[in-house]
Amino acid sequence: MPRPVTPLLDTIHDPADLRRLDDTQLRQLAEELRQETIDAVSVTGGHLGAGLGVVELTVALHHVFDTPRDRLIWDVGHQAYPHKILTGRRDRIRTLRQGGGLSGFTKRAESPYDPFGAAHSSTSISAGLGMAVARDLAGRKNNVIAVIGDGAMSAGMAYEAMNNAGALDSRLIVILNDNDMSIAPPVGAMSAYLARLVSGRTYRSLREVAKQLAEKLPRFFHDKARRTEEYARGFWTGGTMFEELGFYYVGPIDGHNLDHLLPVLRNVRDAGNGPILVHVVTQKGKGYAPAEATPDKYHAVVKFDPVTGLQAKAPANAPSYTAVFAQALIKQAREDDKIVAVTAAMPSGTGLDAFGKEFPGRTFDVGIAEQHAVTFAAGLATEGYKPFVAIYSTFMQRAYDQIVHDVAIQKLPVRFALDRAGLVGADGATHAGSFDIAYLACLPDMVVMAAADEAELTHMVATAAAYDAGPIAFRYPRGEGVGVEIPDVGVPLEIGKGRIVREGTQIALLSLGTRLGESLKAAELLAQRGLSATVADARFAKPLDEGLILKLAREHDILITIEEGSVGGFGSHVLHLLAQSGLLDSGLKVRSLTLPDVFQDQDKPDAMYAAAGLDAAGIVKAVEGALGNPSSIKRA
Repeated sequence: MPRPVTPLLDTIHDPADLRRLDDTQLRQLAEELRQETIDAVSVTGGHLGAGLGVVELTVALHHVFDTPRDRLIWDVGHQAYPHKILTGRRDRIRTLRQGGGLSGFTKRAESPYDPFGAAHSSTSISAGLGMAVARDLAGRKNNVIAVIGDGAMSAGMAYEAMNNAGALDSRLIVILNDNDMSIAPPVGAMSAYLARLVSGRTYRSLREVAKQLAEKLPRFFHDKARRTEEYARGFWTGGTMFEELGFYYVGPIDGHNLDHLLPVLRNVRDAGNGPILVHVVTQKGKGYAPAEATPDKYHAVVKFDPVTGLQAKAPANAPSYTAVFAQALIKQAREDDKIVAVTAAMPSGTGLDAFGKEFPGRTFDVGIAEQHAVTFAAGLATEGYKPFVAIYSTFMQRAYDQIVHDVAIQKLPVRFALDRAGLVGADGATHAGSFDIAYLACLPDMVVMAAADEAELTHMVATAAAYDAGPIAFRYPRGEGVGVEIPDVGVPLEIGKGRIVREGTQIALLSLGTRLGESLKAAELLAQRGLSATVADARFAKPLDEGLILKLAREHDILITIEEGSVGGFGSHVLHLLAQSGLLDSGLKVRSLTLPDVFQDQDKPDAMYAAAGLDAAGIVKAVEGALGNPSSIKRA
């Protein structure tokens, strides 16, 4: 009868425990770590496929390197769930992405084993190079390792950093986690042998001798010798592009084979100066059959049954805003062949996968390259096309200079569809769409809209399609709509015109975006207290409906602005208008409700909005604060 296998994961409280294991024990540990990751994510939901793909790599890195003294950066951070389990956070791993729990990404405030927060992609090489140079300046000898993968290598920032790293020649290790085989085919024993050979001291020493000898030759022969050596290695192992950027390339190697990983990682750990890139090929969802079969569906998951892989589905009361946008854009594109769609590696997340099925020749996924996406769209606009750039609000921040310089200054009619506006729940501060109203509405000639519900979003898509005078943006949140009837085809709105949705006499609630529903609830609560409230939907943060706002200010004692955005957005523009008009001197009481001036950690969206004071109760509280002496207000 076989002896029972003693669990190893229970003995690992931090990577120091892992480093005491023999190499022969690491395979068992990796399998236990994979099962723990699957079980934890089945409880919390979150990113699954990428983490499963780096289980062996995670074990090998913490076994070979002296973390946290050696800095280990994960890019994108959603690969780091196994890393969190091994670095003292296993007891909290089932709080992942929950209120008060672990972040779904690496986070400096959470652990010394997370030296850099990474929720937006392609930052690791830049940050790692900064750490490596700081180490050199301080005279330390620790390693810096950047693990970049899951599409992050498609962003230009990664190549900017590599170019700089090659020039500085600081000792930096980059692990390219190639998990979609976009760069290399599957690898085997010959590749692993070559990787061990070229990463070893003997080969590197011989290479240095050869380089020194070549430098004694005339320049023509020196250049020929250098190119011959580089391209000979490139022929067998690939990586010529990385060599041209100044990196010593090793790979590709099988990222699930510890017998291949461990000797290569030890070789690069013990190497001398200069940046090294280790090309590791992995499989998303490795070791979990449902995720291996459909990696796209298991990239990010809700709660699921770990045995069957069946994901839980909440009953859908209304279509998501993303789906409403996609369908509205498809209908507009059927009538206008100049409409094209652009996204940055998020066709499914933005709904443009549906658009792409009907219009494959008019759909462009440019990769994780938001800057390029915006300027690419600007180029399309110069030639008479109508580009809709669909990017999450938080990711659009990465292209701000392009919005200003390439679009706004030239008044090009690029349409910006900002998904995930406002708070986003489990993804937390790094993915919240907090700032787009502020950073767009300050730009001359920019039109900025915010949809209150699904019907309004449909009309705003039509408005953007019809608008050719300059750039125009519309924002909408994550999740389901409110369940209103959606028009079959949107009708263009009059630019800069809001609407009254409830008439009152004493208090004006001026909402921008989907807080309109909470504003109407607040009006009902105020009515129960004998206070009459008007509720208006601003629709536009820019240009403001000045006539509507001034009318509300003149005819009410209190004006409350409500928005799902940061300080400096819609409310600030309203206050500026009121100050310029002199109405702030008339005794009008004004309050601006915005997202708080902090980065809110993840929680359920309703709880986050309540904490921000942007639910009905928060709006009523703001009115009570403005009232001061209730007897001073005119009764209904």
